Amino acid sequence: MSNLEQTLSIIKPDAVERNLENEIKKEFISKGFKIVKEKKIQITKSEAEQFYKVHETKPFYNDLCSYLSSGPIVVMVLEKEDAVMANRDLMGATDPKKAEEGTLRKKYGVSIDKNSVHGSDSVENAKIEINFFFDN
Repeated sequence: MSNLEQTLSIIKPDAVERNLENEIKKEFISKGFKIVKEKKIQITKSEAEQFYKVHETKPFYNDLCSYLSSGPIVVMVLEKEDAVMANRDLMGATDPKKAEEGTLRKKYGVSIDKNSVHGSDSVENAKIEINFFFDN
């Protein structure tokens, strides 16, 4: 039985700044993801606060929001079998130092804050996050 899913991926400001968009997109495609939608945008701090509302109570919330709104980002809808977990596996641990070899964060991440990519953590959140950036 096929379990085709969509997930949201964000190429964060640190990676866009270093012109890594195409390299990162190639990684997704080589792992069998289809990029269904994509756009390059810059969001405001209040939009970032809305997007990361789930982390509101965490100590890093303010920095996270400032960072995501600090420069252009590329938001994409990725599609493949079990896309949410496949994307999380490809991204690697939040902290690039702890991420496994071959993962996006290991290859491109600068620090735990500037870890180059975001991906939805569940099918439910993927729907919410996709609608946040691509209200159909």
